[in-house]
Amino acid sequence: MKTPAWSRLAGYAWGVLLWNVLVALFGAYVRATGSGAGCGAHWPTCNGEVIPRAPQVETLIEFTHRATSGLAFLSVLFLFLWVWRAFPKGHPARLGAGLSLFFMITESLVGASLVLFGWVADNVSPERAVVQMVHLANTYFLLAALALTAWWASGGGPLRLRGQGAVGPALLLGLLALLFLSMSGAVTALGDLLFPVRNSLEALERSLTPGEHFLVRLRVLHPLIAVSVGLYVVFAGYLVAHLRPSSLTRRLAQGLAYLYGAQLLAGLINVALKAPVWMQLLHLLLAYAIWLLFVFLMASSLAQGTRRVELGEGEASQVHRGTGGATWKDYLALTKPRVISLLLLTTLLAMLIAAKGWPGTGLFLAVALGGYMMAGAANAINMVVDRDIDARMKRTAKRPTVTQRVSSRDALLFAFALAVLGFAVLWWGANLLAATLALMGLIWYVLVYTLYLKRRTWQNIVIGGAAGAFPPLVGWAAVTGELSLFAWYLFALIFFWTPVHFWALALMIQDDYRAVGVPMLPVVLGERATVIQIALYALLTALISVMPLAMGELGFFYLTSSLLLNGLLILKSLALYRRPERRTAVSLYKYSMLYLALLFVAMAVDRVL
Repeated sequence: MKTPAWSRLAGYAWGVLLWNVLVALFGAYVRATGSGAGCGAHWPTCNGEVIPRAPQVETLIEFTHRATSGLAFLSVLFLFLWVWRAFPKGHPARLGAGLSLFFMITESLVGASLVLFGWVADNVSPERAVVQMVHLANTYFLLAALALTAWWASGGGPLRLRGQGAVGPALLLGLLALLFLSMSGAVTALGDLLFPVRNSLEALERSLTPGEHFLVRLRVLHPLIAVSVGLYVVFAGYLVAHLRPSSLTRRLAQGLAYLYGAQLLAGLINVALKAPVWMQLLHLLLAYAIWLLFVFLMASSLAQGTRRVELGEGEASQVHRGTGGATWKDYLALTKPRVISLLLLTTLLAMLIAAKGWPGTGLFLAVALGGYMMAGAANAINMVVDRDIDARMKRTAKRPTVTQRVSSRDALLFAFALAVLGFAVLWWGANLLAATLALMGLIWYVLVYTLYLKRRTWQNIVIGGAAGAFPPLVGWAAVTGELSLFAWYLFALIFFWTPVHFWALALMIQDDYRAVGVPMLPVVLGERATVIQIALYALLTALISVMPLAMGELGFFYLTSSLLLNGLLILKSLALYRRPERRTAVSLYKYSMLYLALLFVAMAVDRVL
């Protein structure tokens, strides 16, 4: 039985993609070994010869790269001709093949400019860094075009770009973030080549030294950029898989998460081993794989016919489109201002604790605004995801996504805009570490708590509640640019306080949770087990709250304040244990909020005194 022509074409398209990945990796090998000047300043000839005679090792490496690149060019040209002959006008594979040929041409021109202008070997000019970034970005575009060509040639559906709500911007931002990360990686790799260091400490010291070369000073930013971009890419992958559900989007989202974890590990090993050539190539290969997975996630989730969950497609009734007429108050309600108030207070008080006084008005306002935006974005996404159970609970039945004052589509767009602006404000007004930590808190709340744990296990609030412990880390990092042991103490304090606070609330509204099938602790194990757990966590919180005294970070004022506050917390927890009634649960719930606020105030005052 003969293989259909389109099937042979699809196989060839996948082969061309693989070949170009290998050629790109070999190009990185040329740069990492300093062999870019192996053919001198000649192009397309090598040292003035078509085929060099008696070449040096560097010449052989560079010439081999040019030969393999030439074969890659011919393979893409043949792919273009075959696709245009095999598929009719308007078929998306034609667009992919056309873009592939275009980016292959620009790839050749950028590579030629590196040689002709001498931006190779030991050249440390800014122009070389810029062209290096452009070169890598063009490679990413080329691989994306080839991947889409193979995808469409294999039967993948054309893209539907309109009517995608927040999914379209989320995917576009992911592509841009990965592109930005790749360009920062190109600069970092160039710095590793031209300015080698003995260890990571020397790299950090030199990056902070005024007057050092810009390639050295930029190198320290790449790890933070990698973490923040990775967090966003994983978040976007799982959110898109939830909003455009299919077995393929779920597998791609999971693959992105696992692959990015491997990439971060490879980055750490690369730094520890001082960037050997083989490790640089592995690091780049993983980067290409992540980029291609994200491109495939985009293609599968935006394909025509894919179900759009936030619009209610595939359900019995169109319950998510909204009634219109939403006001600013409805959008403000999406952010859950009352919930955010305590989180924001711990953020701002952590700034006072870190600064041992006033951290500066501009910084204070930037963190307040950026922190509110990031937390508000997380809450708005939570309202979209949980709108089905919110509609059946008295406490949440009037939320804008339930009353349909705001459609799920508009709520997600609003959340996406808040998150992007919040991250930008924190980065601009404070630093990248603070912005990254705020993004980690958002992702933990949405992915770990809301999407994964909340409906699966009674441990949801223990593990997922860590999202509420990120705000003081944000405030501390905004002031100091780092995370000390004291900062992590603040994290631990809120982490162990959260079950006391939330399980008291869960006792109050356990009937609502039972009705919607959310496995909160009182629903799963009963009231007696819940009040015991609350008492144990109250004791743990009290013990952790005195740790700064042993560390020598706080003094007498905090000692007396914490003893009073913790004594009352334990008494109220014991009262709930003796009488597990709504009245005692309400009392503990309300006091737990006051407890955390006053404890942070006591720390801030003590640090100033």
